[in-house]
Amino acid sequence: QVQLVESGGGLVQPGGSLRLSCAVSGRILSDSDMYWYRQAPGKQRELVGLIRTDTTTNYAGSVRGRFTISRDNAKNTVYLQMNNLQREDTAVYYCGGFGRWGQGTQVTVSS
Repeated sequence: QVQLVESGGGLVQPGGSLRLSCAVSGRILSDSDMYWYRQAPGKQRELVGLIRTDTTTNYAGSVRGRFTISRDNAKNTVYLQMNNLQREDTAVYYCGGFGRWGQGTQVTVSS
């Protein structure tokens, strides 16, 4: 059974950086497009971006130029590098793929 486990969240000051990881087990990462979503308090879950099996990417306009998704198929892990974080990036971040979601990791941007 496929499992996705996010890690790397935390508290960061505005303008700071974090890198989230999503470790996949039970399936071969290279078989699936992978997604990062986020959900802020009181808001709907929104797509942050995706990385396809051919490593091409797409991003939401609000994060384009600041966030980068990558994948390491040898480690069965997907990454979300977040730079120049802003308060509005505060949310629980989830990775998705193979029709499944991880449990999420909290990112809080605050001074």
